[in-house]
Amino acid sequence: MLLYPSVDDLLAQVDSRYSLIMLASKRAHELDAGAKPLLTDYKSPKTIGRALEEIAAGALMIDPDEKDLNA
Repeated sequence: MLLYPSVDDLLAQVDSRYSLIMLASKRAHELDAGAKPLLTDYKSPKTIGRALEEIAAGALMIDPDEKDLNA
């Protein structure tokens, strides 16, 4: 069960659950590959949790140009 960040906080940053999952998944893979963290402190030890924290904090957003290509 996802407790932090809350789904409501996440959906305030991303317009759909599908987009949220796609963005979080892509970012988690980037973090696994050694990408630089966007936050200084994380609550989650897992990369998917860290990706969700970045989204909730507004540090990670969907590229509007890429979103248009997938629509």
